[in-house]
Amino acid sequence: MSFFDTVGKFAVGSRLRLLTEKITEDATQIYNMYGVDMNPKWFPVFYVLSRGEAMTITAIAKEIGHSHPSVSKIISEMVDKGLVKEKKDKADGRRNMVSLSAKGKEITGKIEDQYTDVRNAIEAISANTTHDLWKAIAEWEFLLEQKSLLRWVQEQKKERESRKVKIVDYQPAYQQAFKDLNVEWISTYFKMEEADYKALDNPQGYILDNGGHILVALYDDVPVGVCALIKMKDPEYDYELAKMAVSPAAQGKSVGWLLGSAILEKARSLGAKKVYLESNTILKPAINLYHKLGFEKIVGHPSPYERCNIQMERVL
Repeated sequence: MSFFDTVGKFAVGSRLRLLTEKITEDATQIYNMYGVDMNPKWFPVFYVLSRGEAMTITAIAKEIGHSHPSVSKIISEMVDKGLVKEKKDKADGRRNMVSLSAKGKEITGKIEDQYTDVRNAIEAISANTTHDLWKAIAEWEFLLEQKSLLRWVQEQKKERESRKVKIVDYQPAYQQAFKDLNVEWISTYFKMEEADYKALDNPQGYILDNGGHILVALYDDVPVGVCALIKMKDPEYDYELAKMAVSPAAQGKSVGWLLGSAILEKARSLGAKKVYLESNTILKPAINLYHKLGFEKIVGHPSPYERCNIQMERVL
């Protein structure tokens, strides 16, 4: 086990596979010791059929948690060994019903002592351990059914990478990045409009000099996201959240969430009570982000953008 002590928990699959191989190797010898002609991998199928009820391959697969092709292959191997038989369902000729053959039924009598001894052996091993493996396996299975190991790893990757994101105030050096990121984003889904060019060609005059603010997200000191807070001349709304764009290469690093949270905090620090935004419902990830940031759908003002079909507000 020195290898696994060195490698650590990210070799969990290899370690479990090694443990499975050890148990399977012993299981083969255990079956031989009791005179049972059984391949260990057949046991789940054998067990459900040993209750006496003929079943379809689909029903067996569902009960034991295996795939249909896997169960089908096991059934074929057991048929070759003479342990099971297949026949057409009388009620539905399209279905094959699987049941134990006479030879298979003989095993059900022989295997009872083996069940008893194996159960007692497992309990004896458990009595000599600090942790209950059976309960631990059940807990892991439950957690992985709710969220796969892949998803757990994806979340950890996202969290680690998001810690490398820095949100900074706009500087003239970021003007080209501000424009390029927005042009890339807008052109992917829509077309550039006159109002876009006003803000992107002259962010200093159009946004900053009018009391607005721009934040930039840096990843390894490279601009990967931008977001603007545009001052509004409106009796109800103080600022508009606009020109949020994140590089496709930086997606999955929580850049949008970090930018949105920071821009709302900026609005709050400026004494704003309400922030307004416009978007389009085809941008589902963006709409989900806005909801997560606390925005709610409203019926707002006429928009200068053709692409706008949803307006939202955030009460601070």
